[in-house]
Amino acid sequence: MGEGGIGSFMPMILIFVVIYFFMIAPQMKRAKKEKKFTAELKKGDRVITKSGMHGKIAELNDKDNSCVIETLAGKLKFDRSAISMEMSTKLNAPATAKK
Repeated sequence: MGEGGIGSFMPMILIFVVIYFFMIAPQMKRAKKEKKFTAELKKGDRVITKSGMHGKIAELNDKDNSCVIETLAGKLKFDRSAISMEMSTKLNAPATAKK
């Protein structure tokens, strides 16, 4: 009747722990890092949007969480979440010396 007890739930607990540490925790860490990146954007930063548009930030609007990006085609308004953190970071990284 009471055979197994908590031991029968151990595989399910172990599966949840593995899923948390390999999937949920890294995703939460990434979301926090991306939120910090968008909050630290400033006028003049060179950025790349997730759709591949290159430009420079001309204006930041805090009330609607958007920004105006100046491109070769003119000025375009984007939501801050449309800016790619990875690509913008690579774009602004200092060039490494080649041998």
